[in-house]
Amino acid sequence: MHVLDLLQSDNLGLTLLWGEQSLLGQEVSGVTAIDLEDPGRFLGPGELVLSGLVWWRPGASAAARTDRFVAALADAGARALLAGEETHGGLPEELVAACRAHRMPLVAVPARTSFRAVTEAVYLRQWGDLSRRPTRHFALPENVRAELSRLLEGGAGPAELLDRACAHLGRLPCYLLTASGRTVARTPSAPPIPARRAASAAKGGVSLGVESESSPYDAWLLHVPDADAAPPRVLHEIAEVFAQYRDGRARRAAARRAAAGDLLGLVAAEAEPDLLGAALHAAGLPAGGPYRVVTATDGDALAEALGHLEGARWAAGPGGAVLYEGPADGGGADAPDGAGDAADAAGAATTRLTDRLRAVWPLLRACAEPGTDLRLGVGARTASAEGLRASLCQANFALTAADAEVAVRGVEQLDTLAELLSGVPPEVRGVFGARTLGSLGDGMLRETLEVFLANNCSWTRTAEALHLHVNTVHYRIERVEALTGRDLSRLDHKLDLYAALRC
Repeated sequence: MHVLDLLQSDNLGLTLLWGEQSLLGQEVSGVTAIDLEDPGRFLGPGELVLSGLVWWRPGASAAARTDRFVAALADAGARALLAGEETHGGLPEELVAACRAHRMPLVAVPARTSFRAVTEAVYLRQWGDLSRRPTRHFALPENVRAELSRLLEGGAGPAELLDRACAHLGRLPCYLLTASGRTVARTPSAPPIPARRAASAAKGGVSLGVESESSPYDAWLLHVPDADAAPPRVLHEIAEVFAQYRDGRARRAAARRAAAGDLLGLVAAEAEPDLLGAALHAAGLPAGGPYRVVTATDGDALAEALGHLEGARWAAGPGGAVLYEGPADGGGADAPDGAGDAADAAGAATTRLTDRLRAVWPLLRACAEPGTDLRLGVGARTASAEGLRASLCQANFALTAADAEVAVRGVEQLDTLAELLSGVPPEVRGVFGARTLGSLGDGMLRETLEVFLANNCSWTRTAEALHLHVNTVHYRIERVEALTGRDLSRLDHKLDLYAALRC
């Protein structure tokens, strides 16, 4: 079928806003509904893209954001963009301009027309009259729909729902994936796939977005690797089942998020043990540790990152989470008896956790809007609830020390003075640096001091590095000592000046 076939349908009421005749006559391979700002990796060539424009917001960056979105469609080989008018009461001018610039046909979908109606129109045209093909299932059988409704009402999880929804299709490999590549559920015949591969797996086969209110990091996709393995209408009905599941899950998640926020508030306020115990229980965590605190600049990204830790138990609130690391999670099963060995084991556990979080963090960055500040800090493990405040302080310090180069930091991995200083708030570093070095200015005295310290206070090597006479170096260092009040023959004064330079 072609885009022109849809435009000629009176029932849909679609309006062509831009599109050349040659582009409208290209063959369409399928349709995908998606509302991520960077949808490219979830699209296949020849597809129509349905978008409610939830990602679009007016403002100074609207044109750039819109251009990136349309460019991603063009790069993926999409046939046309069908944009819904309901979210913004119409289509923004920036979208029309971007589609014209990238030669991407743009069709307006009125508020009265559902995306499901458009999708069914595509597949009805593509697959022909379904009533004449009784040998295949082109919609969920009535008994399957009834069973799924009962399971939803009974609180069944995504794995059971997916298994029952696909059971009548035989050994169908089918996945429920998040935008960052986390496998929420898979059918028994679907082999496990690593998150990095899953994040790009949607480029092949059939992938349908599960419509729900979600963050960019945990948007769900129903993915079937073989495009011909299941009828499209069946997959769309299964996706709708999970949309219903997510609506109910969102309400429960909000309650858990609030409980986790209360727990972190009590930890920060150094609440009594009894209050902490009750808050841990309310957040769904056991009363006995060990625990640790993890903080991040984005609470949604943190929750999705922790979701990648298979078998982990945690309670995440806005910007922070308490992670339970009890024996059931492998946290204490092999702990040595000696105090020193136990400390080493705890440090090794922090390193392992930090490494696992670092492995998934780039996947989350790929889902985030450009320029989003995504950093994460990991506190040390604590044996009981009483140590949670220390772990929270450590996680916040590690979060401050994280930067664009090392976005995930564990407190026990801050093993140099430079890394330690990077965790001091910038406002404090600025005062210390100005107070200690302000009188030197930014000229030759500061440069001489930097080179002198970098060469282990060797007069000869400093003179060689700066192409100066040794007497000149002596004179300049004496001036530095006089202006700063420090004696560079003393280790503590050397450290003061070195730290001030790092600040």
